[in-house]
Amino acid sequence: MLKTSSEQSALRRLRRAATPLLLATALLAQPALAVLKPGEKAPDFSAPSSLGGQVSTFSLNAALKNGPVVLYFYPAAFTTGCTIEAHLFAEATDRYKALGATVIGVSADNIDTLNKFSVSECRSKFPVAADVDQKIMKSYDAVLNKNAERASRTSYVIAPDHSIIYEYTDMNPEKHVENTMHALEQWSARKKQ
Repeated sequence: MLKTSSEQSALRRLRRAATPLLLATALLAQPALAVLKPGEKAPDFSAPSSLGGQVSTFSLNAALKNGPVVLYFYPAAFTTGCTIEAHLFAEATDRYKALGATVIGVSADNIDTLNKFSVSECRSKFPVAADVDQKIMKSYDAVLNKNAERASRTSYVIAPDHSIIYEYTDMNPEKHVENTMHALEQWSARKKQ
């Protein structure tokens, strides 16, 4: 227990000085907010990807010729949240296909890691692309502030004309499939009118 008023005063000064530092640290620990908003053009990209352990090149431009694309960024293969998210996307892949959409996951993991992840966690249902130099995630502003080598958990729905239909950023993996599916269903219904 502090006995003197000078010790108590010193402690108050220390708390006041530490508060801005703690606030700044907390803000930096938060994921970046996606700046690409609905209506903006999605940057084109090509990257090595793995589907069922087989390596090929995923091209956004080529995929968009077949319909909309659900592009989701995730921090790292085989982490708890990313595994949950991969399972959810794998379970929903047939519903996305029924709407004419392609799903692609992107992380900074290398292709060897993604070969394993695509089989075990993505259940060979959709490709995952290696963005080891972070060019794709940076072009989509999907980089974690606290660690520029990892993606934030950000999902986009992109129309065949390269326009962004929907974006969602949340480190909780639970709503990415639900939200992107809903956005895709709404877009599809509007197209039919």
